[in-house]
Amino acid sequence: MSGLGRLTEVSKGKNTAGSGGRIRKSLEGRGPTPRAEDRVYHKAYRAKSAGAAGRPKPGDGRPSKAAPTGAGPEWVVGRNPVLEALRAGLPVRTLYAADGADRDARQRDIFAFAAEHSIPMLAVTRPELDKLTGGAVHQGVALRLPNFEYADADELLGDALVADTDQDALLVALDGITDPHNLGAIIRSAAAFGAHGVVIPSRRSASMTAAAWKSSAGAAARIPVAKTGNLNQFVERAQRAGYMVVGLAGDGTSEVADAPGLTGPTVLVVGAEGEGLSRLMRDRCDALARIPITEGIESLNASVAAAIALYEVARARR
Repeated sequence: MSGLGRLTEVSKGKNTAGSGGRIRKSLEGRGPTPRAEDRVYHKAYRAKSAGAAGRPKPGDGRPSKAAPTGAGPEWVVGRNPVLEALRAGLPVRTLYAADGADRDARQRDIFAFAAEHSIPMLAVTRPELDKLTGGAVHQGVALRLPNFEYADADELLGDALVADTDQDALLVALDGITDPHNLGAIIRSAAAFGAHGVVIPSRRSASMTAAAWKSSAGAAARIPVAKTGNLNQFVERAQRAGYMVVGLAGDGTSEVADAPGLTGPTVLVVGAEGEGLSRLMRDRCDALARIPITEGIESLNASVAAAIALYEVARARR
């Protein structure tokens, strides 16, 4: 019998080396390779476990990672801010209070103020208030402001010219003011010094949020605030309508009090703190005026500069 025959006879009854039977299971494979984060010995698994431990469980009242991180611009949240907003006379759409929230003196004052001034109040669950305010720390109370109604910028141009006042038209245009507190403060100064309205661009600008309302100390309800799609084009239309456009700039050719045309229809343009007026706006202005300040001080806060300039305009008109 040949060697081949002997090998065949021996292999018929049992596994032998080279037959594949002894390691058949190992050749069948172990399935697809697990992902790194599913392998307990891998650093990705440890990172995943640590992240899961830090994430809030569903329904625990804390915002998830994918949830909004704060209330929208029309919301005021927290007991102190809500009480201050009510006392400042901000317009209120609805006051929300979470069921079961701990009561203290501030919350009692809030409820008393709401009842005295007939402010609508709605009781909601804490998870509902969490959702409404985007997970902000509301302390069980929040209020929502109505959507602000902006005036039409072109209508404001004409209305200011024919306004039944002792002063010629005066408008304040804001070029790049992105802080709502500055916006509110400028609106307050504009109302205090006899301006007929404030104009802001619809992009890259602060808008009438709760913070702006509060900073205006109620003046936003007494003076028109208009939005325009393109502030440079608005200024051009104002010039065609007979307005003198005076821009505030640290390198202005004259001081504000000596700027030309202040006793007639005027648009005072205020730029952002530090950056000042944009290049296109500087080119568009009829005159650039400065506020004299001490050497070594680069610039003033935008709302402070606007208040000083408006005072100088009002003084020149008297």
